[in-house]
Amino acid sequence: MSTITTADGTEIFYKDWGSGQTIVFSHGWPLSADDWDTQMLFFLHHGYRVIAHDRRGHGRSSQTGDGHDMDHYADDLAALAAHLDLRDAVHVGHSTGGGEVVRYVGRHGESRVAKAVLISSVPPLMVQTDANPGGLPKSVFDDLQAQLAANRSEFYRALPSGPFYGFNRPGIEPSEAIIENWWRQGMMGGAKAHYDGIVAFSQTDFTEDLKKIGVPVLVMHGDDDQIVPYADSGPLSAQLVKNGTLKTYSGFPHGMPTTQAETINADLLAFIRA
Repeated sequence: MSTITTADGTEIFYKDWGSGQTIVFSHGWPLSADDWDTQMLFFLHHGYRVIAHDRRGHGRSSQTGDGHDMDHYADDLAALAAHLDLRDAVHVGHSTGGGEVVRYVGRHGESRVAKAVLISSVPPLMVQTDANPGGLPKSVFDDLQAQLAANRSEFYRALPSGPFYGFNRPGIEPSEAIIENWWRQGMMGGAKAHYDGIVAFSQTDFTEDLKKIGVPVLVMHGDDDQIVPYADSGPLSAQLVKNGTLKTYSGFPHGMPTTQAETINADLLAFIRA
């Protein structure tokens, strides 16, 4: 098992397959590197080196009690990039992973980064504030923490069965295999990390990080995203970066890298090759 140990002693698990230009994948909450299986195999077969890590407290990485915030997530990603001496890498983040990518570039610079992709991602800011009136009320995220604390296993069945993949929409046939894989990944991680992670993904303001990014950024977002609502996320992020392109997917859900992998992979490949 490949791991690195960060400055504060946290062990971070990662996969590193293939050769060629590097693509680094950052997963969503509360999942793991396994959520990128489809993308990693796709790009591996197209001649790329693909890397994905388990965020601290998630998957096979250490279940630390502290450090479940965006600065630590970004520092862990920077430690991985330095350890592997990555150059001209394309960083792809889904949901919370998109926030991780944005904070990483904003905090550590672009010297190792060629491009970035934000899929269904949490920036600029999810929670509603005076400066972000279109955000979701804090009570929404407090309720998520309450459900996690009360019965994490049940909560982790309900979320993928409903809004995460749009399986609660009329006419959509739920996939039990996808739901079970989501639950499996979630239950591999630590409750404390996932509880604190809700605050990290919902209350971190990435506005200033986005303004620092100069490399090309592709923002991919479905307009039926029930987890990170479209109007207050994707279009705003694309406007804040210097070289951003917004691609909107009509009717696609939050978990579109899984449920619409063929479309997402093709668009990712076109952006990376451009």
